[in-house]
Amino acid sequence: MITTTKRLGAVAVALASVTALTVILSPAASAAAPLRDLAAAKGRYFGNSMTAGDFNDSAYRALNAREAGVVTPGNEMKWDATQPSRGNFTFTRGDQVVAGAVAANQKVRGHTLVWHSQTPPWVQNLSATDMRSAMVNHINTVMGHYKGKVFAWDVVNEAFAEDGTRRQSFWQQKLGDGYIADAFRIARAADPTAKLYYNDYNTDGIGAKSDGVYNMVKAFKEQGVPIDGVGLQAHLIVGQVPSTMRQNMQRLADLGVDVAITELDIRMRTPADSAKLAQQARDYTAVVNACLAVARCVGITTWGLSDNHSWIPGVFPGEGAALPFDGNLQPKPAYDAMVSAFGNVPTTTTTTTTTSVPGDANCRVTDTINAWNTGLTSSITVTNTGTAPIDGWSLAFTLPGGQTITSGWNATYSPTSGQVAARNVSYNATLAPNASVTIGFQANHTGNTAAPPSFTLNGSACTTA
Repeated sequence: MITTTKRLGAVAVALASVTALTVILSPAASAAAPLRDLAAAKGRYFGNSMTAGDFNDSAYRALNAREAGVVTPGNEMKWDATQPSRGNFTFTRGDQVVAGAVAANQKVRGHTLVWHSQTPPWVQNLSATDMRSAMVNHINTVMGHYKGKVFAWDVVNEAFAEDGTRRQSFWQQKLGDGYIADAFRIARAADPTAKLYYNDYNTDGIGAKSDGVYNMVKAFKEQGVPIDGVGLQAHLIVGQVPSTMRQNMQRLADLGVDVAITELDIRMRTPADSAKLAQQARDYTAVVNACLAVARCVGITTWGLSDNHSWIPGVFPGEGAALPFDGNLQPKPAYDAMVSAFGNVPTTTTTTTTTSVPGDANCRVTDTINAWNTGLTSSITVTNTGTAPIDGWSLAFTLPGGQTITSGWNATYSPTSGQVAARNVSYNATLAPNASVTIGFQANHTGNTAAPPSFTLNGSACTTA
């Protein structure tokens, strides 16, 4: 991210007391498959940035769980958060983000290891020798802590100036040109399985700055420096998506690296109006289409999902409305545009001869609980272990005493306590043989955080794993 300013406090959205809960979206959005599923169908991921505090907003947490398959921590893995003083590491808030992502069946991108911003003064004041030693220790310790939990890292962040030369940061001035390659070599040794990225802003289209990044990556590949990908932050302005975005991604991919859009938002002068929102929708379409056109573009992450969880207004006065959902967590034209761009085509429901009959289902259920204080999330995977498709399903279970569902995703839940039925939504009604569907909910509890003891699918008992 291009600023040290953390987002302003989000407005909490309270859930109404209802007898049947589903994802907090408009009817149009609820009818579409989530972006995480649409992107996965295209061989990509769709992700979102989340801070530890974001997980305390239950409605936003449910929206993130529904839409995002990948989570990037907003601040919790940066140097000032993980090693505020030399040798004193703390991972509490980063671990909270990872736990929240795991509970929603999401993967985690690490952000970021070496950056000139949000790095404590004690690092900046070191001698060259001590600074390199501190960099080695920091990368080894942070990556070691999250080894096996983070699939990709932004190893070095924002090391280029706008003219394509190296930014004259304290890293550059004390360690010279070699510090970026050193960081990647250290990172590869620290976690050989993680994908290693260089990440920067204003590098989305072809220009002086992206030329500098391109030339560095080309040299790294020739020299055997272990770099796996380039992250394009894509903090864009309405009506100004670079026309050369696809070409820029393709030339990087041609060097033998992956490309990811890592921090997408498209801001406008506020207040928003229909014309600006329409242009923003076209711009989001252009970004998705550019990624889909490049085989090695692996995914898109937005820097927040809703406008009340955006860093833009706090840094660019008079600007904002940059994300796919508005401040009330309702989908904007930009969201609908991404759904369409990822290829979701609404279909008319038809009656088939494979409709399941109560008692004939064969099923297996796994339920993963992540609990804290007075809340918990439940991620439930249902697998059709039979030989016939199931067209239309209802999963029944009994919540332990004291648990009450507050929000859910990928199913409707009724009632919210006691004996609950979770029913399919339009996009996941059919379960082919050996196919699975993952649903989930967030609940309050009074001390009992156990999973339901048993499940039935369309009246037939499921095995549990």
